[in-house]
Amino acid sequence: MEYVTAVPHPRIEAGPARSGRRSLALALLSGALGAAVALLATRQRWSEGTASVAGGAFRLTAKGSDVTGVPAALAIVGLAALVAVFAVRRAGRLAVSVVLALSGVGILVAALTGADDSSALDEQAAKASGDTSATVAALSHTAWPYVAAAGGALLLLAGLLALRYGRLWPGMSGRYERDGTPRPRRTAKPADPDRPEDMWKALDRGEDPTGADPA
Repeated sequence: MEYVTAVPHPRIEAGPARSGRRSLALALLSGALGAAVALLATRQRWSEGTASVAGGAFRLTAKGSDVTGVPAALAIVGLAALVAVFAVRRAGRLAVSVVLALSGVGILVAALTGADDSSALDEQAAKASGDTSATVAALSHTAWPYVAAAGGALLLLAGLLALRYGRLWPGMSGRYERDGTPRPRRTAKPADPDRPEDMWKALDRGEDPTGADPA
């Protein structure tokens, strides 16, 4: 006579768990790397040109932070959101994941918009020449705005992964101490035969107040 076992196959649980671990590792890597790349790119030279000052040409340069402060600010917001994903659950995790993704989108748009922007250099040319209508000449741009855009794309990827797989990721638990070791569980004190209230409490917990072992 054949019997059918109801024990589930272990592969059923292995798939989601494996996907959660892989997506978590990829999100952490892409998010941290994206924020670092965006911050680094904003400190580099994005554009350069010349301005005519007293009959001569004066060289001007503009860093990413001179062109726009959006990528650097959103990189910090995105990094904070990446950490906050593990401090919240359910609806809170979903909201933080949206913030993470939108930070990447904002960096991406701001960097691409500033890739051919000349306003920062025009302001420098106006100050250097003393003419408010002066503009920069021989304008050229570097590849750093596109590097910042790549950092935004990585943050966007981390946000999308959090939206898709965040429910499978672990979160911070109050059951663990700061050193990562589980807190010891409190054990009920044995009932004192001389205290009737202890005897009743033990009975309510389903314990034998006499302490006798069952036969």
